[in-house]
Amino acid sequence: MRGPGRWWGRKTTPEKVETYTRWSFHLFGVMEFLSAGVTSFAPLGPRLGGWVLLMVGVHAAVCFATVSRALDWTRGRRPQPVGLLCTLAAVTAAISAAALGIAEHGPDGEGVDTAAGGVFGVVLIFGPGIIALGVRNRRRAFGIAGGFAAGAWAVAVAFGASPFAALVTALIVLLGGTFIAFVAVFSVWLLNAVYELDEARETRARLAVAEERLRFGRDLHDVMGRNLAVIALKSELAVQLAQRGRPEAVAQMVEVQRLAHESQREVREVVRGYREVDLGAELAGAQGVLTAAGIDCTVTGRPPAGLPAGVQSALGWVVREAATNVLRHGDPRRCGIRLRVSEERVVLSVENDGVLPEAEAGGSGSSGSGLAGLRERLAEIDGTLEAGPAGKGIFRLTAEIPLPSVPAPSGLVPSAAVRSVSEVTP
Repeated sequence: MRGPGRWWGRKTTPEKVETYTRWSFHLFGVMEFLSAGVTSFAPLGPRLGGWVLLMVGVHAAVCFATVSRALDWTRGRRPQPVGLLCTLAAVTAAISAAALGIAEHGPDGEGVDTAAGGVFGVVLIFGPGIIALGVRNRRRAFGIAGGFAAGAWAVAVAFGASPFAALVTALIVLLGGTFIAFVAVFSVWLLNAVYELDEARETRARLAVAEERLRFGRDLHDVMGRNLAVIALKSELAVQLAQRGRPEAVAQMVEVQRLAHESQREVREVVRGYREVDLGAELAGAQGVLTAAGIDCTVTGRPPAGLPAGVQSALGWVVREAATNVLRHGDPRRCGIRLRVSEERVVLSVENDGVLPEAEAGGSGSSGSGLAGLRERLAEIDGTLEAGPAGKGIFRLTAEIPLPSVPAPSGLVPSAAVRSVSEVTP
């Protein structure tokens, strides 16, 4: 069980949905073979029943191949299997006609008629439904089921059935084929929607990173643009004055040196502001991002007003890295973030489900450079970071920072209420 579990666990959510869709339609072929082929063997006898079993098996095999090729075409991996769809339509028509011929002109007996009628109906119901997988237009997909129903009525009348009996048969084929076609159309729509949502999630993450880079670039441009322009002008003026032997050139270069030092200081302030984050804003931002990604995220507790800026910055980076790991790894459905503040320490824990089996086996020793960087950042303020499995499919990250000189103000008890993104604006 460990092998199949690991194989299934490595798949993304869209891949799991695609695998489930394939197996579901392959199961239709198995059901057809068992319900129409195997059950007709005994009533029709070894010889005729063997031929019928072979025909139904061939039809089920063609359905298997059509399902695989049609779903690959739906995802853009193969061209549309037009030839295979036509083959399935021809095989369906031939087997249904042969089954109707056996019912009308085969051996006498109620069991023979029942078995042949079952083959006739099952083949005509499953065939159009599988063909609908390879048709993009929904009306055309349902039209195929209607066309096979009309053909069933015509063939039944041609083989001597009464118009009323042929009409009842056609209605049964129409209802069954339309239902299978609807299942096929809905399954393809759902599969495409899941893939599109997953692509939108990745695009949203990339856009968030690009937006942050643009913001940082704009800050640097605002800080450095004016200073660099002034430095360039004063440098040119100093060169001209020096060429003329004017002593004012020294004053201009002193001003250039002052502006350069000021620019360095302002760049450090921008970088410091970029790295030092507000813990409350990061908690609200993480909840908003995870909720937007379809993860049930709850935040318990809030940072007190007297929490040092260094502690807030370190814990803010822990929240940001933890939220990023939740989005990138596994297939989580829920995530809980809890902040506990006491007089001696502050503890931040992030717990999520949906951990892949290989991540559980790796434990905390498989941490990447992101967690290693967090440990280094926390170590500078005597903090610790623990990360690893906390149960089956559960991953927990806990950061703990001592507060020896900053007692928690009285009355600031961690809140158990969950704050929405609209309540705390980053």
